[in-house]
Amino acid sequence: MIRSLALAALALAFTLDAGAKPTLEQVGEFTIKEANQAVGVDDKYFYAVDNQVIGKYEKATGKLVKRYEGPKAGPILHLDSAMLKDGKIYAAHSNYPEWPMTSSLEIFDANTMEHIGTHSFGIQWGSLTWVDWRDGHWWMGFANYDRLLGPNKTPYGNKANTLVVKLDPQFKLVESYTLPKALLDKFEDMSNSGGSFGPDGFLYLSGHDPAEIYKVRPPKAGSVLEVVEILPMNIRGQGIAWDRSQAGSIYGIVRATKKEIDAGGGHKVTVFKLVDKP
Repeated sequence: MIRSLALAALALAFTLDAGAKPTLEQVGEFTIKEANQAVGVDDKYFYAVDNQVIGKYEKATGKLVKRYEGPKAGPILHLDSAMLKDGKIYAAHSNYPEWPMTSSLEIFDANTMEHIGTHSFGIQWGSLTWVDWRDGHWWMGFANYDRLLGPNKTPYGNKANTLVVKLDPQFKLVESYTLPKALLDKFEDMSNSGGSFGPDGFLYLSGHDPAEIYKVRPPKAGSVLEVVEILPMNIRGQGIAWDRSQAGSIYGIVRATKKEIDAGGGHKVTVFKLVDKP
């Protein structure tokens, strides 16, 4: 009898879950100078990313703790998404908008905010825009664009060539995936800017501008990622980061427009909680 009641309760729970729709509720917002490209997060801090700068901030207060700033002449030119792992910041980097496109993974000590390592991809798949680590493999997004750039004002790689790649711990290619046309169309002449694995095991992607994120998974066959769900989110594209220390928490940024900056506004880091609603 007890076993039957337990099974019935379990079945009811599954029924309720099946009817619930996940949504993102905003639970925090900070005006952050460096939040121009992306944000990374660990258990105590978030890390706002600009082209040559990373600012480390207290999650609870939004207070600046430390800052990395590279020389204006480089070699670090265009940092994008940041991922925290084992006390290190792994930041996607490219030479955007220079030509030809080159990419590297730049590594920083999260405590001291010093640059401590690099791995170059050279001229290969496009502009590296995000990096994550999942089940013993690196996952990365290499963007290509339809925006007219370069010496001849031609499409900067053609956005249909955008790839999500899976690499082994030594950065050797295991698999690669393209994005569906319906997703590429949302990016207009830009591309995939952010990516982070959620607590449900799905990969979540973001574009350059849209205020939404895309839950995707590898296909059962073929090479094109499948879009499972689209979730509205108060961001303006760019890099996103799930908080692995707090289940269901995700960070994004709202890059301020010139008009907003001229009016005294600034870039923002926004924080959300994933909740189920009937």
